[in-house]
Amino acid sequence: MHFVLASQSPARLAVLRAAGIEPSVVVSGVDEDAVAAALTDPSREELVTALALAKAEAVLAEVARTHADAVVVGCDSMLSFNGEMLGKPGDAETARKRWAQMAGGSGDLLTGHAVLLVKGGEKAGQAVGTQSTRVRFSSPTEAEIDAYVGTGEPLRVAGAFTLDGLGGWFVEGIDGDPSSVIGISLPLTRRLLAEIGISVTDLWSPTS
Repeated sequence: MHFVLASQSPARLAVLRAAGIEPSVVVSGVDEDAVAAALTDPSREELVTALALAKAEAVLAEVARTHADAVVVGCDSMLSFNGEMLGKPGDAETARKRWAQMAGGSGDLLTGHAVLLVKGGEKAGQAVGTQSTRVRFSSPTEAEIDAYVGTGEPLRVAGAFTLDGLGGWFVEGIDGDPSSVIGISLPLTRRLLAEIGISVTDLWSPTS
């Protein structure tokens, strides 16, 4: 059974590799803003799950052409903070403003997951779910925020922070699943795989 990650996130890839899976990466190229705009008053969970499913479905045909039997996993993360759902800041000014607001506060990092099963070159199953983890931020100084934003890292990640990178210096703690904060929840992915009849242990690479 071939494992396909429908994401260009190096963090998600690193989590899977560390957990014994060597996936193929097929980037979806989904217009996330367009997917979100097409939803009618979605809940937090519905938003991230819809984005994850859109990513997985966008690569399904390509995967089915090259692998008759496969699982495709799509994920999308956003930070729920003060009633807003925050994705990637995209620019330094936005990242700096977000950190000024987040410092000393807490938010929920939600990661939507979609797992699609391909059998005989056709879609044969689907399971979706969301993992939410509470993140408690420390209070970096203005100079630290400027230095962090200057690295470019927070511009390209959900919520303008990482747990496994430079942003980890400014996270006081989490309540929940650390792998989900990094980008893909191992416990949830295992449960979703089981829903479509796949044991995660069967996907472990031979060297694991």
